[in-house]
Amino acid sequence: MKTLTQVVTTAVAAVLLFPATMFAMGPRPVTYMSDGHAVHGLLYEPAGKGVHPAIVVVHEWWGLNAWVKEQAQELANEGYVALAVDLYGGKVTTNPAVARQLDMGLDPKVATANVVAAAKYLAAQKNVNAKRIGAVGWCMGGGYAALLAVHDPDLRAVAINYGELPTSRAELARIHAAVLGIFGGKDPVVTPQSVSAFEKTMHSLHKQIEVKTYADAGHAFENENDHPGYRAADARNAQARMRAFFARELKE
Repeated sequence: MKTLTQVVTTAVAAVLLFPATMFAMGPRPVTYMSDGHAVHGLLYEPAGKGVHPAIVVVHEWWGLNAWVKEQAQELANEGYVALAVDLYGGKVTTNPAVARQLDMGLDPKVATANVVAAAKYLAAQKNVNAKRIGAVGWCMGGGYAALLAVHDPDLRAVAINYGELPTSRAELARIHAAVLGIFGGKDPVVTPQSVSAFEKTMHSLHKQIEVKTYADAGHAFENENDHPGYRAADARNAQARMRAFFARELKE
């Protein structure tokens, strides 16, 4: 049995090893306005006082499920205020056919307005540095994170994880955020050809872009719940790359 001194010593060591941001608060349901309509999301906040960078988190076509919530929580643990948007109004599924229906039933203009409004909501929070806001999304959410970068000139950084890419040169010219693109070399949805064209156009526009393609990965390889496509080693590397990207671009 440990003595009281040993217990206290262990507790102090834990606090020293794991800073306050490891004990982030959240989630807290929030409501914000998008084109005159009330929409909802979950806000995850770092523990402690102060002003923090922030990230809009956009879910896959499954909806705002447990895996995406975990991603938002981990970002909060690392010192970001993270707002996980809910583009489906509370609907979540594990059925691919239902997910396709939800995705197809989503009005792109309405969804884009939602993520833009989410960034503006974050910018208005007292604990957020409005000049250090980023976005991240996976699959469908990666596409909307990219569109957020197109429509919000103040966005500082965006991580697009195998999301549909804007193709219009005029749209890409409007992106001012640093871009990290993470893709699978065997992805039949966001093909290597489309990624190459996107990267080439961005470079020609002198935009800040970093692309990483995992040669043997397909679509949605980061989500362990997507068992057929999940690739553990690639997912870990992609997550580490994304964390380093946001730390470099958003943290002072």
